[in-house]
Amino acid sequence: MLNDLVLMVLNAVASFVTTLLLARFYMQWARVSFRNQLGAFVIQTTDWAVLPARRIIPSIAGLDTATLMVAWLIQVALIIVAAALHGRLGADGLIPMALMSGLIEILRLSVWFLIIVLIISAVLSWVSPGNPIGGMMNAITRPFLQPVQRVVPPIANVDLSPLVLILLLQIVLYLIDALSRQLFGLLI
Repeated sequence: MLNDLVLMVLNAVASFVTTLLLARFYMQWARVSFRNQLGAFVIQTTDWAVLPARRIIPSIAGLDTATLMVAWLIQVALIIVAAALHGRLGADGLIPMALMSGLIEILRLSVWFLIIVLIISAVLSWVSPGNPIGGMMNAITRPFLQPVQRVVPPIANVDLSPLVLILLLQIVLYLIDALSRQLFGLLI
């Protein structure tokens, strides 16, 4: 029981830090300014890991690969710690399983991050259209919404593309979970 409680806390902390790292990655990718309260929070809470990693891991095609690598390594470490807490540290194939499972978890957290940002963006567009955080959220979601908006036009001046994208992202989550079950069976 104590192992499960420790694992629950570690999972919460690792997921929070990983989500902040993903926020940093997406904000940089979408060229969102970090000169606001939320951007400053993301930078200050992730610099401890990203700055040293950037000395070793170069950017590829303008993408901040160091940030993604740190997020992935945090998830891999969490899986290895979970295996150690459950007494499976010496299990055959643990490292390859942890590497692949860490990648799958990064994909899952990325999809959840986008869903949450879409919901916040939509709510802020209704409640407080001039809010600077809403502009930042719009900038993050715009590259994902534009292809959907080409297919789903506004109806009576109401943009339904966020709802369609959330549905598509939930399908992606289902597929990620199915892939995870297929690859790892009952281990996850």
